[in-house]
Amino acid sequence: MSQPETVGKRMTSLGFDARPYPAGIHMCFIFDDEDERRRVLAKYIQSGLQDHDQVAYFVDTMAPDELKQHLLQMGVELPEDTESRQCLVTTAESTYCQDGTFKVERMLATLEHAYEHCCSEGFDGLRVTGEMNWVLRGYPGTDKLIEYESRVNEVLRRVPVTAICQYDARLFDGATLYQLLKVHPMMIVHGQVVKNPYYIEAGWESGAE
Repeated sequence: MSQPETVGKRMTSLGFDARPYPAGIHMCFIFDDEDERRRVLAKYIQSGLQDHDQVAYFVDTMAPDELKQHLLQMGVELPEDTESRQCLVTTAESTYCQDGTFKVERMLATLEHAYEHCCSEGFDGLRVTGEMNWVLRGYPGTDKLIEYESRVNEVLRRVPVTAICQYDARLFDGATLYQLLKVHPMMIVHGQVVKNPYYIEAGWESGAE
């Protein structure tokens, strides 16, 4: 059986099942139920803590001391011996300009900086997730959101960050969700991470030379 290609220095099971997946993957999670969302994120965060990954939780606004209570509401109970710096809040406000415009370059630079910081702190990897309303607020247009997610792929080819991007199916039409699926190499289905059959690698779009 062929082994998955290693992106970065290690592989992880992500806690979803026993199969290994390369670090540095961009997963698409489409949900229509808050309980399902909490269950999936809880598994993702808990397995990251067990694997000595740093977990960066991106939010619009949240004080760092609110994170523990927020995670408890999702069913994630931080072990007593968990280093406080292993699971941290990363506020997305730093990626906005003063006029409220979301800047892609700032967010991508934040991802790269977060990975460098995680390595300097001695962690084995970096997992990213969070509350994604700030992306929707900053990018109301579908085309812009797809462009952003495609550019995240470019960053993840350089730094092996593992990211779950969440989409509430109740906020999108089917055509939009299909377009979003096309930019994510992996997807989460019934709580399992699987290869995304709809993914189109950059440069392979229909009609591309």
